[in-house]
Amino acid sequence: TPAFVAAALSAIALVLTLALLKESLSPEVRARLAAKPPKKRWTQFREALQRPNMGLLIAFTFLVTFVFSGMETTFAMWSERKFGWGPEQNGYLFAYAGLLSAGIQGGLIGRLAKKFGERTLVIQGAGALALGMLLIPFSNSLPMLLIAMLVLAYGFSVMTPSLNSLVSLRAGADEQGGILGVNRSASILARVVGPAWAGFLFSAFGKDWPYFAGAVVMVGVVFIGLRSLKTPGKAPAQDANQ
Repeated sequence: TPAFVAAALSAIALVLTLALLKESLSPEVRARLAAKPPKKRWTQFREALQRPNMGLLIAFTFLVTFVFSGMETTFAMWSERKFGWGPEQNGYLFAYAGLLSAGIQGGLIGRLAKKFGERTLVIQGAGALALGMLLIPFSNSLPMLLIAMLVLAYGFSVMTPSLNSLVSLRAGADEQGGILGVNRSASILARVVGPAWAGFLFSAFGKDWPYFAGAVVMVGVVFIGLRSLKTPGKAPAQDANQ
């Protein structure tokens, strides 16, 4: 039943996209893109990684999705062993986290970005993810687990759109779609290897180790972000030919 409902919602989204979503590129930009020879995805990926600071942002996108997807795919097994939970209890908890994420991304992210800037939000988000991942193994009660999921939801919800914004700011008008597509490809790859990595840790070392390891990865992102991440100005359109 969940799969059928998901399929129905996806079909509704497809219909609404075809009916309501307008083209965001101007006719001039579309004409310039049509005149250029197409590039293969791997070529776009390699070129994006070689650009100053762009590779770092794509790596951060990969790592945040890598860690979060590992949590998502092992949490039901963790909660079953910790609390004896089943699908219903896990569904309620993820609905709680989803509502928090929707509230942050739908109502707060714009104000947070204006106040702190995207660079700071990326670092904040990575720190919150590290803390939330670390809190999960020590959550011996529902209130403590709700706090851990609140911190996790905040971290993921501010980090993901902030990274997308920074990637967009570093891309010219002619290449934003391609660069954002590469960034999205990195997150999809992370959703392949992240669950496998977390599942291996869960099986080999114990139920808490995916969360300990995820916290370590996010601490590394905080450290690298503080040293290397800078807030860019808007890239000019001619950068697309570089």
